[in-house]
Amino acid sequence: MTSHDDGTARAWAALGGAGELAGRVAYRGASGLGDGPLPVRELARATVGACALAAAELAAVRAGGGADDVAALVVDEGAVTTAFVSERHLLVAGRAPVTFAPLSGFWRAADGWVRTHANYPHHEAALVRALAAGTREGVARAVSRRAAVDVQEAVYAQGGLAVAVAPEFGEPQPLVELWESGGRGRELGRSADRLPLEGVRVLDLTRVIAGPVATRTLGLLGADVLRIDSPGLAESDDAYADTGFGKRSALLDLGAAADRAVFEELLAGADVVVTGYRPGALARYGLGADELLAKRPGLVVAELCAWGWRGAWAGRRGFDSLVQAGYGISAACGDGHGPGVLPAQALDHGTGYLVAAGVLRALAEGGGRGLRFSLAGTASWLVRDVPAAGAGAGPGAAVPGYAPEPWLRETGSGYGTLRYAVSPLGGGEWGHGPSRWGTDRPGWL
Repeated sequence: MTSHDDGTARAWAALGGAGELAGRVAYRGASGLGDGPLPVRELARATVGACALAAAELAAVRAGGGADDVAALVVDEGAVTTAFVSERHLLVAGRAPVTFAPLSGFWRAADGWVRTHANYPHHEAALVRALAAGTREGVARAVSRRAAVDVQEAVYAQGGLAVAVAPEFGEPQPLVELWESGGRGRELGRSADRLPLEGVRVLDLTRVIAGPVATRTLGLLGADVLRIDSPGLAESDDAYADTGFGKRSALLDLGAAADRAVFEELLAGADVVVTGYRPGALARYGLGADELLAKRPGLVVAELCAWGWRGAWAGRRGFDSLVQAGYGISAACGDGHGPGVLPAQALDHGTGYLVAAGVLRALAEGGGRGLRFSLAGTASWLVRDVPAAGAGAGPGAAVPGYAPEPWLRETGSGYGTLRYAVSPLGGGEWGHGPSRWGTDRPGWL
C-alpha cells in the first residue's frame, strides 16, 4: 500500500486543490505500466487518484460537509492499468477492434522518422493524396525519399496527419490552465443517490479518446452526459463502443438553423461543457470557452486539444501517437533501431482523467470556471514533473503480478455484447453499454 504519492499531490495542486487533501488517496496492487524509461505508471495513478479525490470532494460538498469530510480513498493500480489500455481489452460481439489502420505507424525518412495517423477514412485519403501511395510498401518508398519534416508538411497541407519524430523533448507546457468567469453555477443541493454528479448536465463535444474518457467518467459519477457530433464527421464504431459508456449520443449540424436552435436549448440547460477540438474550431460557432462563459458565466467549460493553446502548432490536429512522436517521447522510448511508444496511450487517458477532475473541482467550488488541457501539456508533465517511483524502483517500474481479468466485465450495448474495462474509480460500473453512435434523441433526461 502506498499512502502518499508525490505525483498525485502535484496533479492535485495544479487543479487548485487544497494540499492537505492529497494524502487522502492511497494505492495498492500491481501495475502493468512499468515498461519504458518514463514514469507512465506514476502518471496513470496520479491522474486517476486526483480524479477520485475530486469526486470525493464534490460528494462531501453536496452532503453539506467540508475538507474534513472528504473520505479516504484506495485506488487499485491493476484497475488503473486495465483502464489505461481499455481499447486493447475491448471485444465487440467477440471481435477485437482494429487499434491502428495499416497506413498508421512509423516510417523511415531520408533523415529520420515520421509517424502517421490514418485511422479515419478522410485522414487516410489525405495521406494517400500527399504521398501518391495507398499501400504500406508505397508509403514506405515515398517517405524514404524525403526529409521527415517535408513529409510532415506535405501531409498536413492535404489535411492528413504526419509528424516528424523529434529527437528531444518539446518546450514546457502547462498541465492545466484555469480561470474564473465571475459567475456562479446553480446550486446542486444534496445528492439522493450519493453520486457526486447526480442531476448535473454535461454537454460533450469531444471525439476519439481523451475527451470521451473524461465524459464517460463524469457519466459514471451520475451526470447526464449528452455527446453531440456533426453528421458530416463520422466516428469509429469501435472507438465509441469503448468510450461511449455513461452517455448518450446525438447528431446536430450547427450550421443548420433548426439544429442550431436545438443545440442552444441544450446549452441553456447545461451545467458543464467539455470540448475536444483544435483552438478556434468551435469559436467560429461562438462556442469557445470565452464566448460560452460570456453568455453563461455560471458554466464550467473544459477545453482540450492536442498541441496546446499557443504557438505554431496550436491549430493543428493531433492524436496521442502523434504527440508522442512530435514531443520527443517516441525517441526517448526507442530501442536503437527506431522510435518506440509508451506502454499505453497515456497522454489520452491521463488527460481524460485530469479533465474530469478539473470539472469536479470546479463544481465543488461553485462553477463559473474555464479550464484548458492538452495532450502536449500532459506530455510535458510526464517528461519533466511526474516523480519517479521510490529509490531502487526506477522510472515507471512495474509491480509483478498484474493481470487484467479482475477488471474486465461484459454487458449488452447497441453494438452487441461488449467486453470492457471497468472504471478505475473504485472499479465502478456504468450499468449498461453504449447505444450506437449518433442514434439518441438530442435532449436532456
